[in-house]
Amino acid sequence: MTRIIAGTAGGRELRTPPGRGTRPTSDRVREALFSSLAARDALSGARVMDLYAGSGALGLEAASRGASDVLLVESDRVAAGVIRDNVKRLGLTAQVLSMTVSSALAGPAQTRDLVFIDPPYDLGEEALGHNLETLVGREWLADRALVVVERSKRSAEPAWPAGLEAEKVKKYGETVLWFAERVSD
Repeated sequence: MTRIIAGTAGGRELRTPPGRGTRPTSDRVREALFSSLAARDALSGARVMDLYAGSGALGLEAASRGASDVLLVESDRVAAGVIRDNVKRLGLTAQVLSMTVSSALAGPAQTRDLVFIDPPYDLGEEALGHNLETLVGREWLADRALVVVERSKRSAEPAWPAGLEAEKVKKYGETVLWFAERVSD
């Protein structure tokens, strides 16, 4: 069972897309991630984007904990429908885009303070690198914005483009979280 850990919707269950290969971030990893974000006061009033949203667990956790604007991007229509249902059932406010990450990032930039990138493990490093470059190049990221990339421990560290500075790495079993901050070029 996947659930919201804390905040206004804390303890409530999240539905996950059935048999679609979605890999929701485990409660344990989300709890550690959001404790780290809370320690740096990165959530209250934050403008958040969750790319490859799956069930919406990361973005909806942020909404539950005080993010002011949450944008979830998921290309699978069934999964996007599940996210919309989760938003409604939990009484949270979030916008869901049912489109590819590339298409969403090619649209009008909406400045963000915090971006989660949790792609399928089979997404290639080149595609991930392109996503990161687009975030920086199209000015999606506010100054000092935080980008958190979740991957398998077997994945290489993301190729951080100019404008994103690697900050720290956290490992939780099979999962690795890479943190980077938007810096002036």
